[in-house]
Amino acid sequence: MSEVVKKEDKSGAVSVRVEDDLRQLKPSLEKVTVSEGRTALNTQALNIRKHAEDCLKTVNKQQLVLPPIEDLQKKTISKWTPCLEKISDVKKQRENLPGAPAGEQDKLALNMCLPNKRSIRHQKSGKLLTDTHRKRANEAKGDRIISGSVVNLQGAESKGHHILVVPKEDFGTDSKSTCHEQPVCKTKAESTYLRADKDCTPTETPAFATTSKSMVPRSPQSLPVDIPRYLFTIRSGQIDPMAADFCHFKQCFVLCWSSVVDVLEALQKLLREFAVPLAKVGGERLVELSHVWDSGWSQRYKGEGGIEAAAIHIQSSWRRYLARTAYLCHCRRKWAAGTIAISWLMHAQLCRVRKALQARRFSQLENSRSRAQHLAANWKRIQSFKRTIIHIPSLGYSQRKRLNLRGFDILQNIQMSRLCDIRDENVEVIYICPQHLGNDILDYYTSLLKCDGATDGADTTTARASSSVRRYIILTPEAVDYFPTHNMCLSTLLKYSPQTLKHIRNLIQGKHAYIVGGIAHVDDLAVADELGLPILGPEPAIAQHYSTKSGGRRIFVGAEIDVPPGQGDIYSLNQLHETLAELMTQNTDVQRWLFKIDSEDGSHGTAYCDTCHLSCYKWALQEYHRYGPELWNPKCIQETVLLRYLDEIPEWLTHYAQPAKTSCYPNWACFLKTFLRQGGVVEAYPPSNSVTCLTVDLLLEPGGEVTMFSCGDQLHGGCKLEAIGSIVPQSSVHPETLHSICTRVGRACLQRRIVGYVSVDLVTFLDHNTMEKKVWAVDLDITYSNQLAMTQMLLMMTGGTLNCRTGCLEAPMPISEKCFEHQIVPKAPVGNLCAVIGNHLFHSDLSMLYNKVFLMMCKAHGIRFNKKVLMSTTAYGGRATYRKDKARHSFRFF
Repeated sequence: MSEVVKKEDKSGAVSVRVEDDLRQLKPSLEKVTVSEGRTALNTQALNIRKHAEDCLKTVNKQQLVLPPIEDLQKKTISKWTPCLEKISDVKKQRENLPGAPAGEQDKLALNMCLPNKRSIRHQKSGKLLTDTHRKRANEAKGDRIISGSVVNLQGAESKGHHILVVPKEDFGTDSKSTCHEQPVCKTKAESTYLRADKDCTPTETPAFATTSKSMVPRSPQSLPVDIPRYLFTIRSGQIDPMAADFCHFKQCFVLCWSSVVDVLEALQKLLREFAVPLAKVGGERLVELSHVWDSGWSQRYKGEGGIEAAAIHIQSSWRRYLARTAYLCHCRRKWAAGTIAISWLMHAQLCRVRKALQARRFSQLENSRSRAQHLAANWKRIQSFKRTIIHIPSLGYSQRKRLNLRGFDILQNIQMSRLCDIRDENVEVIYICPQHLGNDILDYYTSLLKCDGATDGADTTTARASSSVRRYIILTPEAVDYFPTHNMCLSTLLKYSPQTLKHIRNLIQGKHAYIVGGIAHVDDLAVADELGLPILGPEPAIAQHYSTKSGGRRIFVGAEIDVPPGQGDIYSLNQLHETLAELMTQNTDVQRWLFKIDSEDGSHGTAYCDTCHLSCYKWALQEYHRYGPELWNPKCIQETVLLRYLDEIPEWLTHYAQPAKTSCYPNWACFLKTFLRQGGVVEAYPPSNSVTCLTVDLLLEPGGEVTMFSCGDQLHGGCKLEAIGSIVPQSSVHPETLHSICTRVGRACLQRRIVGYVSVDLVTFLDHNTMEKKVWAVDLDITYSNQLAMTQMLLMMTGGTLNCRTGCLEAPMPISEKCFEHQIVPKAPVGNLCAVIGNHLFHSDLSMLYNKVFLMMCKAHGIRFNKKVLMSTTAYGGRATYRKDKARHSFRFF
């Protein structure tokens, strides 16, 4: 008896069919007589009866089966229509039934092949299936588990893959559950038919199955069991990845594991949705299912109503695509509209802010010009009365340069000796410090500034010392704590420090005051406008334009003073090669050429290259001497040498040009990149073995006068292009010649609205052709220089005066004789001295000591400045003085 029935009527149809078969077989079995000729018939009848009884018992114990997942959405159960092509021929069976009449045999064969009318009636109405399901579901409602349900996965129906779920009460202590195959026959229109010509044997094992003791067949006539080889367990919809059975399964199918993962995830989700406590999964069937997982739905369109289902699916997919495309297009347009709107709002806001900033800066500039005019008109009167000088030693470099400088706060605090302006009794100083100073440093400067070089008597010295302490104050902007790593210039920090600005306003209220800055920055105008004070200096735009190397050359040329052969404003490589070739052709006696970056100061942005490495240089000298200086100037004569230089200069620069300080630019390539980006100057180095450099500090007064405040010969270290100190006063150039040069430079600056403190660098050498001393102007810095700050401290410590017009440093000499109480103190004699000052003193181990510890060490060793004898002394009784030997212009140390 076949066990394969239709899914929608499995238990009900089988029960009704078995009862009808037994009722029809009963009359036939009563007529059978026991004889030798009909033994086979009697045995067959008895076997049929025995098989029917076993089938009835099995059906009574069979679990309730739910329809497939895809059929749950259907409101009605499809009608069953018998397929006549699949009804087997029963003629042979009727002939082989001995002991039964022909009519009986036909009836028996037909009953074995087709379901009876009662079964068909129940299948059509679906009442038996529905009632049975409802009854079974209500019984299992307490455990919230769908008892005995069989659920198909996507694409599993065509292969006969099922999940058999066991109710909770069926799980016992025995864990040796077996997997039974569900016999599946291929159907049409989702119906299952009984075949009478052959047994419907199981062809495939289920992909996923869970069993209990109640499901194990107890009779020999049960279905055959095929246990899969790769079984693993899923508990409560979760797989234990460390389980031995799962690891074994994964290891065996590791090559196709990527396709198995999707099926496993779907299975776990399904088991969790139906609250399945335990599931045994056959690994082989799972792998087979994974191969057809993606194309499983195509089997649906081969069955009954497949064309309509395919059409519906295509239409829904197309409508979904159109809707999705329209929605995405709408989202893109909405996003684009929002982006455009926000961008426009930001642009409009930025334009408003930019216009407001421009208007504010223009207002600050106009106010600064108005205050500058007032300062120029009243400069003489202000200098004769008590006044307050606000020193802001700001380094207004570009942002790129500021971010690349180490210890930027220390660099801005090098000119702390500006405090020495208090040596003028009418001057009060407010010094803006870019870092917080400890009490030890403040005490040191307090002690240092008490010594003003006066030797008129103890009472006078004490009074002046107390007055000096009261006439200066050091302030640190609070914004220093807010921007510790931004390397902002001091003017910007003060701009964002309202408390410090308020403190300054209170200090200068009702007094004549002005600001002395450093390297000009646009925020200088903001600070000046906030304080309502004039700036002793040029406008930031003018200062930035003329403080470059190229700008300085333009001022020197306008002042009609000698400059080195060269050219500025070079921004391209071809321009550099052509300019250098032309300069070398016109100045064959120059043996070294310098390359200076416009925005750099000192030797940091300087490179050089010697002509001795040029292969054609000797030939060019021969050509020059062959024609002579008088005939060498025409271009037609220089053309041959010029073309030869153009061919060899690129390779010459690549191999032999080098920066003056490799700490800033390690090689020529790095230097050249910055040189061409920012622009630069090509200049000749003086063609002499004895070259002296000097620096002159000028004050371009707003009233139009030019005053020389300091002058000194530069001291060079290992790099001949870097100054580490100076000797004050200078002795390289005649004072009158120096004064004439500085006056012309100052007037040229005043014509370009440059006022304040300016520093000019000059070089002097002996020309071998004319045997005359030449002076070239090589650099112009529109700022308060380090040399000027150190000169101010020198004059305060010695109590002397520096006359740059005559080149004399005069200071009172110390009196070594002791004076009695009633003896008149003689007036100290005045001597003509010189001093060596250093701008930077660097020691590698000094940074490891705290300032307080260093000062205590100096005090312990007796290293101090003696206020009475005005010289440095030590605990060992030594002394240091500086005397100038006028005959040899050298210096002796005692």
